[in-house]
Amino acid sequence: MLEGTVPWPAALADRYRAAGWWDGLTVFEVLARAARRRPDHTAIVDGERRFSYAELERQVNRLAARLLGLGIAPLDRVVVQLPNVAEFVLVYFALARIGAIAVMALRAHRQAEVRHFLNASGATAYIVADRVGSFDYRPMAQALRAQAPTLRHVIVLGHAQDGQHAYAELMAGDLAAPARWPTIDPGEVSTMLLSGGTTSMSKLIPRTHQDYVLNARLCAAAAGFDGSTVFMAILPLGHNYNLASPGLLGTFVHAGTLVLAPAADAPSVFDLVERERVSVIAAVVPLVVNWLAASAETGRDIGSLKVIQNGGARLAPELRQRLRERFRCVPQEIYGTAEGLINMTRLGDPDRLLLHSSGAPVCEADEIKVVDDDGREVPDGEPGELLTRGPYTIRGYYDAPEKNAEAFTPDGWYRMGDIVRKHGRHVHAEGRKKDLINRGGEKISCEEVENLIFGHPKVQAVTLVAMPDRVFGEKACAFVVPRPGQTLAFDELMAYLRAQDIASFKLPERLEIVSEFPLSPVGKILKRELRERLVARVDPAADAGS
Repeated sequence: MLEGTVPWPAALADRYRAAGWWDGLTVFEVLARAARRRPDHTAIVDGERRFSYAELERQVNRLAARLLGLGIAPLDRVVVQLPNVAEFVLVYFALARIGAIAVMALRAHRQAEVRHFLNASGATAYIVADRVGSFDYRPMAQALRAQAPTLRHVIVLGHAQDGQHAYAELMAGDLAAPARWPTIDPGEVSTMLLSGGTTSMSKLIPRTHQDYVLNARLCAAAAGFDGSTVFMAILPLGHNYNLASPGLLGTFVHAGTLVLAPAADAPSVFDLVERERVSVIAAVVPLVVNWLAASAETGRDIGSLKVIQNGGARLAPELRQRLRERFRCVPQEIYGTAEGLINMTRLGDPDRLLLHSSGAPVCEADEIKVVDDDGREVPDGEPGELLTRGPYTIRGYYDAPEKNAEAFTPDGWYRMGDIVRKHGRHVHAEGRKKDLINRGGEKISCEEVENLIFGHPKVQAVTLVAMPDRVFGEKACAFVVPRPGQTLAFDELMAYLRAQDIASFKLPERLEIVSEFPLSPVGKILKRELRERLVARVDPAADAGS
């Protein structure tokens, strides 16, 4: 494998191949197989542009040949920072075609982050749009040339500046296929994802062809994907959720159709559902809350919609129920990590699982256990940190031995950093280990309290965060977005929660009313920013209040 990557032990790798988990397919061969099976079927809808599988494969091969001509070689790392457009798909599969490794950056990343990705990966190329919204990426790309010694090529979708390659020019003119395409080992790295850390620069997550194809195949099966699937991508394609869990790659495993949504607002989404007969949408909590608060589906034919998936943070049971009643579709919870393990509720699960659990692993070979702070397994139903290992969970970050010593046990278990309760193979996520509020030694599960507050009829969205306190160290503050036309007082919220008969130490001791939450590029609530607001606003020596 690529130097700096931690391989699976040989005996374990042999077992995964013998069991058929690793089937020898590369990422590019997922597309090639779909093109053979359904050449005329629509692979991508991007606004007015539509690509059949045959046309998509033809253009991917063309781009791959051009990249080889530039000198981009197998195992070269290429940072990809593109919006959700068809060219993202073309670039991703073209890199896989020649055995180069796509390093996934998100639209919101700027010079400091991209410089880190370039240097940490040793990337030789950077592929970027000219402008997205009001931001021009080209001057940033030019500045990065002097800051990333290995960077040789900048490819720009749109108008390129001096020394940059225009994507359109690469694709223009006559071009013969190479005499021989590179031979790609399915056990080699195909993709580098970014860790979700918030306290330091993201670590690079090396996913091999065979483990990432398995990831997509199993997630697609758990989501009920088939050739009729029309999957809508709203969140960034460069994120694991929309790329392969099941996302783009899972859709292509079954030769379905990928629809790229230009916007996330309810009118745009439901117009597109009606026009393209979308059957599955991948969403996150803030999007679900906004769609439920709108009436944009009224009068539209959204009968094709079968599943709304939720990832990133747990969707409250009440919101799952409202999704099912309002849109007459199945709410599907997807809980996992870019490092590997994916848990999903199944479409036919009973309500106790469909509405309340975070799902079960998608692979029989996924090993999971829940441990206490001393690393001892806890009984089912008891809270603890989730550890995992399996055929699509990495054994270590790229070129990061010190981080690996923290995140992985000596026998290969990945510490997910999440607090869960396990019931058999099903898990119930309760939030990040670091996000528990420690009120004088009493641990408050943000997830538990948030779910209770969601039940209040005036609450549209809520998140619970820690605020500083001189005596207890931390206390809980509830940030609430009220439903339209509603207001909520602190005393009113307290009366409601006391009626739920929860322990008094779990009660929020401050209420902040906001119109919206700060969100990450993939739609997660940025609790860190809310905590920073509180630190600036709250006197730890004063009594908490509303």
